[in-house]
Amino acid sequence: MKTPILIINYKTYPQGLGRKAVELAEIADQVAKERGVAIAVCPQAVDLRIVKEVTNSVYVLAQHTDPYISGAHTGSITISALLDCKVHGTLLNHSEKKIKLEELAEVIRLCKENGLVTVCCASNPEEAREVAKYSPDFIAIEPPELIGTGIAVSQAKPEVLTQTIDEVRKISQEIKLLCGAGITKGEDVERALEVGMEGVLVASGIVKASDPRKVIEELSIPLSRKS
Repeated sequence: MKTPILIINYKTYPQGLGRKAVELAEIADQVAKERGVAIAVCPQAVDLRIVKEVTNSVYVLAQHTDPYISGAHTGSITISALLDCKVHGTLLNHSEKKIKLEELAEVIRLCKENGLVTVCCASNPEEAREVAKYSPDFIAIEPPELIGTGIAVSQAKPEVLTQTIDEVRKISQEIKLLCGAGITKGEDVERALEVGMEGVLVASGIVKASDPRKVIEELSIPLSRKS
């Protein structure tokens, strides 16, 4: 996936389910095309296929994937399912969906073998360093205490971002770094890019907004300057 990038995590908010998931994806798709910026959307698993079918200019990611190709794994989201939906990749290890490091390592390995992008979340710089050992494509630093607060990590705790850069670079120069938690305004994105991030993750700030298009457009402005 190209950077800088805006990743929109729908979580399980009703504003991002079914028909509304499609509408939000179409808005993001239009902004990505009009502004020439990279945007990814992460709908719930039940909406992955239809969202992928109605979009052309955004990346589509699963919110989670289990460490299986296919088989007797009832309730799991498998690699085969993502490939069949033709999505681009998956989020992993979000603070609301933590997985064991050995499982994370296996999912990353399977995704790499099957051409799927991995965006792995970490709660702190130390966890980011451990995750980096498995060579995901992206690591997104998201302090859990700021998620959904409207207090942007890039403004309130920029030192967490710089520490994450330092820790991850001890392991890899290739992994791209993102940040999330509390991002709601263009200046939050701008500050994140200034610190050294290559994009941001946003959930409620867009999905629950009264005018999602307006927010996506505002957050895209700093991205367009760097694109």
